[in-house]
Amino acid sequence: MNMMRRVWGVLVVALLLMLQWHGAWSSYAGSASAIIDPSKVKQISWKPRAFVYQGFLSELECEHMISIAKSELKRSAVADNLSGESKLSEFRTSSGMFIPKNKDPIVAGIEDKISSWTFLPKENGEDIQVLRYEQGQKYDPHYDYFVDKVNIARGGHRVATVLMYLSDVTSGGETVFPNAEESQHHRGSETSDDLSECAKKGIAVKPRRGDALLFFNLHPNAVPDTISLHGGCPVIEGEKWSATKWIHVDSFDKSVRAEGDCIDQHENCERWATLGECTNNPAYMVGSQGLPGYCMRSCNAC
Repeated sequence: MNMMRRVWGVLVVALLLMLQWHGAWSSYAGSASAIIDPSKVKQISWKPRAFVYQGFLSELECEHMISIAKSELKRSAVADNLSGESKLSEFRTSSGMFIPKNKDPIVAGIEDKISSWTFLPKENGEDIQVLRYEQGQKYDPHYDYFVDKVNIARGGHRVATVLMYLSDVTSGGETVFPNAEESQHHRGSETSDDLSECAKKGIAVKPRRGDALLFFNLHPNAVPDTISLHGGCPVIEGEKWSATKWIHVDSFDKSVRAEGDCIDQHENCERWATLGECTNNPAYMVGSQGLPGYCMRSCNAC
């Protein structure tokens, strides 16, 4: 009888510990999901619209994403401007991998937090891409919006990018906007002594663990913002870990349609067309720079 009591006591304690662990895990995921502190956000540029959130991620969240990615890293690729196919290029020399949105409660909490900060739906975002830049590795200046018809078919243009820094970097590794106009709020926040020669060629953000950079790739009228050109400076000393969330103007989770380019991608296209938006807002309705618009069928643009 005493033996049975001892066994039963051990089982009860184990069950309580499991419940306590599960509760703490769930509580953490919930608490991390939507708590945003506007006082930690600083505007660095208005052209393009760019903001830094200091301490967006916790130490635990940074370490968690690095630990997931370490065993699955592959050489990063770029999208071909004509075919849209991914290819390797010296233009981008990092290694990376994608983490599914519901990988675990911590990742799901980060996804919730990104949505809360950007005011953009989670379903519009691609999976988070974790990247590692070793010494000498970089990403030359580029745009995050697409210039091919293949990639834009799923979710449309990338309207915004959230770049999260998972590690500090001893030297180099900055994110630089070569053509940006500096905000008065940001002026003088990074001294030239702190920046690499690459970063001095524009407005730059130093990688600091836990910080996040949000910038918009499109103007409010959905026209691509050419001033959003940006790059990742070479890592001079140390190692850089980052995580990127690309967010589209429409749901990225929906399957790609097979009807071709001549489609309406919004339920209000026909009504907007009757109100004259095909003429008033052709970049969105019909398309721009050789890319399909979102209401081509209603605008008779096929």
